[in-house]
Amino acid sequence: MPIYEYQCTQCGQKFEVRQTIGEGGSKLSCPKCHASNPERLFSSFFSPASITTESSGTSCPTCNSGICGL
Repeated sequence: MPIYEYQCTQCGQKFEVRQTIGEGGSKLSCPKCHASNPERLFSSFFSPASITTESSGTSCPTCNSGICGL
């Protein structure tokens, strides 16, 4: 079952939900402010084949390696 990311259109809270493929967010509400109809975000996923060993000269704010794609 995939995990989808959503963002509340009222307060901006981001949260994740496990849903079946094709299930929309119309029944969801924000866990922080309880507003309905959050916006689904587009997420990236990790693939070992996408790792490159070349650094672009900028470091990643999360891991400082520069190769994680962020």
